[in-house]
This record gives sequence, C-alpha cells and structure tokens, in this order.
Amino acid sequence: MPIVPDAKDWTWVLERPCPECGIDTRLLVATDVPAVLRANAVAWRPVLAQPDVRERPSDDRWSALEYGCHVRDVFRLYDQRLALMLADDDPTFANWDQDATAVEDRYRDQDPATVTDELEVAGRALAASFDAVRPDEWARTGTRSDGARFTVDTFARYLVHDPVHHLYDVTGRPPGPRGEPG
Repeated sequence: MPIVPDAKDWTWVLERPCPECGIDTRLLVATDVPAVLRANAVAWRPVLAQPDVRERPSDDRWSALEYGCHVRDVFRLYDQRLALMLADDDPTFANWDQDATAVEDRYRDQDPATVTDELEVAGRALAASFDAVRPDEWARTGTRSDGARFTVDTFARYLVHDPVHHLYDVTGRPPGPRGEPG
C-alpha cells in the first residue's frame, strides 16, 4: 500500500524546534552539521540490521528500510544541491518527489546491508562537502522549486532535520536538541 505523500513545507524547522523529534536547528551552527551527519549515518547501522527492517509499523508509515533508503537519497541529493549552490549563483533546484522515488526505486525491496553501506558513504560524503565550505560561501544562496530560498547556512541546518527526524521515526529515541543521536 502506498504512503500518502507528505506535502508539508518543513522550512519552519529553521524558526522553532520540531515538536515531534525535538531538534532545534536554531541551536546549530552550520559548521556543526558535518558532525551531526556523520553520527546520524552511523546510527542507522543497527536500525537497518533489525530482522523486521522491512515491516511497516502502520499503513501510513514507512518501514525502517524505506526510511533508510530515503535518508541515503537525501544525503546524495543535498550533496548535489550544495555543489550547485557553491558553483552557480542562486541556482533553482529541480523538484524531487520523494514518494515517487520510493515507489520507482522499490525501497522496500532493497538489500538492507547495501543500503546501510550506501547511507554511511553518502552521509560521510555530504559531511565532507560541508566541511569544505569556506567562510565566505555560507551566505551563497539557492532556491527550491517551490520558491523556498536558502543560504548555505540555512540549507545545512534545514537539511539536518530530515535524517535526525527519520532516525527518531524508526527508533522512537529523541535526539539531543542539536541533533545528536538519542
């Protein structure tokens, strides 16, 4: 059964704490984001090793495997978008339909061990890309296809909510307020 797509605009996480997972991106300095990404990527390994990794907890929630695939793809996509922001003046990002990707790429059928390895590689790569941002580049801008505008700084802090929140979705353990795994 397909999941009803989430059509919320999550940019509000830049203005207030997430009432579900508890992360407060206002407490993060963008240069903290690489460490949060690395810790998050590693924290998925035991989650994706669970025997029930393919089981959905309810009809309206992805399985841990599906969330892991999504986080891996978010890491890859945001690495590409960060590269665009650093190379081009105020690029507009192509739309990404995460729900269509989950169906088309058959997230539920992917190998959990492979997803684990790919997620960690993608998380480390994105963290390294953020580590390489020069001080004068944090103010560079990019625009999402729906018109939401980001600087590299707000892009980093906005991004970090996604993998942190989804780790909370599958573990039920809230992160620390700065996104460290719970």
